[in-house]
Amino acid sequence: MSRILVLLLMISTYALASEAAHEGGTDIVQRTVNFLLFAGLIWYLVAEPVKNFFAGRSQAIADELKKVQAKLDESVTLKKEALAKISEAEKFAEELATNAKKENKILNDSIMQQCEAELETLVKQHAAKKEFEQRNIVREVVETIVAETLDQSSDIFDREAMANVILKKVA
Repeated sequence: MSRILVLLLMISTYALASEAAHEGGTDIVQRTVNFLLFAGLIWYLVAEPVKNFFAGRSQAIADELKKVQAKLDESVTLKKEALAKISEAEKFAEELATNAKKENKILNDSIMQQCEAELETLVKQHAAKKEFEQRNIVREVVETIVAETLDQSSDIFDREAMANVILKKVA
């Protein structure tokens, strides 16, 4: 049907075209009808593709806008997740620092206790060694004095004199 209409319009354009300029009159009506027929024909042939082009273009722009909006929403979501992770990491770091301080105090206290225990052990060992050495020295002195006394003469000294000599040396 549209083809018949187009054909009719083309024929009427040729039929209504006039040569009024040769006759000296005006042909405004024929020219107006020719223009309207030409505009209608152009509209008929071009309108649908132009409408489709602009509709497609509008749809493509809308699709791109949706994609950009989706990416924006996704980036906002990722940003919120990243901020949440940062917040969790900060809390974890604070807990880690607190735990490290507690462990440091515990280790420090245990090391101090070990050191104090070792110091006490060393002091006791030193006292025992000192006492042992004093006994050894006393024994050596007594042995030396007894040996000297016995060497000098056992006849001259009696037991009381020997005891006095030993007491003088020890004191």
